[in-house]
Amino acid sequence: MPLPVVAIIGRPNVGKSTLVNRLAGVQEAIVYDTPGVTRDRTYKSAFWADRDYLVVDTGGLIFDDDTEFLPYIREQAMIALIEASAAVMVVDGQEGPTEADREIAQWLRQQHSVPVLLAVNKCESPEQGLIQAAQFWELGLGEPYPVSGIHGNGTGELLDELITHLPRNEDIDEPEEVRVAIVGRPNVGKSSLLNAFVGENRAIVSPVSGTTRDAIDMLVQREEQRYRLIDTAGIRRKKNVDYGPEFFGINRAFKAIRRADVVLLVIDAIDGVTEQDQKLAGRVEEDGRACVVVVNKWDAVEDKDSYTIYDYDRTIGSKLYFMEWSKRIYTSALTGQRVPKILDLVDQAVAEHRRRVSTSVVNEVLEEAVSWHTPPTTRQGRQGRIYYGTQVTARPPTFALFVNDPKLFGESYRRYIEGQFRQNLGFEGSPIRLLWRGKKMRDLERQSPNRATKV
Repeated sequence: MPLPVVAIIGRPNVGKSTLVNRLAGVQEAIVYDTPGVTRDRTYKSAFWADRDYLVVDTGGLIFDDDTEFLPYIREQAMIALIEASAAVMVVDGQEGPTEADREIAQWLRQQHSVPVLLAVNKCESPEQGLIQAAQFWELGLGEPYPVSGIHGNGTGELLDELITHLPRNEDIDEPEEVRVAIVGRPNVGKSSLLNAFVGENRAIVSPVSGTTRDAIDMLVQREEQRYRLIDTAGIRRKKNVDYGPEFFGINRAFKAIRRADVVLLVIDAIDGVTEQDQKLAGRVEEDGRACVVVVNKWDAVEDKDSYTIYDYDRTIGSKLYFMEWSKRIYTSALTGQRVPKILDLVDQAVAEHRRRVSTSVVNEVLEEAVSWHTPPTTRQGRQGRIYYGTQVTARPPTFALFVNDPKLFGESYRRYIEGQFRQNLGFEGSPIRLLWRGKKMRDLERQSPNRATKV
């Protein structure tokens, strides 16, 4: 059994995202005083007493309006309720019951298979909160719990009741998951790609730029492996972004990159690699994440022949030359072309990102590299010497090279050594790090009884 899901339901601006942040013990969901900031359903891990669960935030429900994203938001809320073990309806204690609250409560009462708790939010004063909560008995959802998403008042009582509807941890089998962040510019097809993976309208897809505001998590199981797919807001140039929901969404996207095992960098096949794509790729490499470059909308490229893909690949490779280690795949989220193969590349990239190499093999590579191309010599006759190397960590694979003086090794020779590591050790799909350590560090290593053999 996977982790149970608790759906947070309510009309706009009652504080659903604030309560989600409180229950999850994080400050991740975007909170902004504008209706419609939360559009897709977003999942956060939460824990109370002896129960782990997922809390899912949904967009504000409005039933009598079909403008812009509201029909999509309703669809997302309904899907969240279908997969939920329990639901929490959030209302505004300061405003009191509204007609929109009554409509949502009536709809929830019709969902007989899901227990529903009523959280009366914005009850910052415990004494006043009881009076505010009493107004909501009329909704017919049982006892109203006065809570404050901001201060945490009353959430303990709400959670004590909530976990009675959730399975115990010993009944939950949680396999290790691979975290995959889907990033790119606006409208390159990130949400469409996510939906193609899961086979449902998991994220709202619209030609309007900026549809996805927050980072959206979705779990996908394939055979024995589970993947957490993280759709992110489209990242535009910094000068084009105003402070507000888009600003916060982009920050969430950068955080998603840092917490991912592998990043799917989605590029529009029609636009090709733009300057913004290059900056995003640089961010992925800088953060040390494994990466697969997904060239989407391949179906929209006209007049293709057997050579088109090779021409495209050369052009993209020249613009992403600093990420030549990443795999590239040409897909169509619309038709599903090659979409299933993306996870195969993800598996390969993650395996390389986590791989370790023995010290003896590292030094064999160094010995051969030095024999083919000796380190440079300065005008004063000083020559660089590489004593030995060893892998110090993975994720990404990082190697310490102990030398007489790091300053004697210029950028060209360092690139040569990295190229030899790539040629002999692989690590395709993953960045690698080479740390050049001087004599003082080497002397410290000499004190270790497990010191590696010199090259």
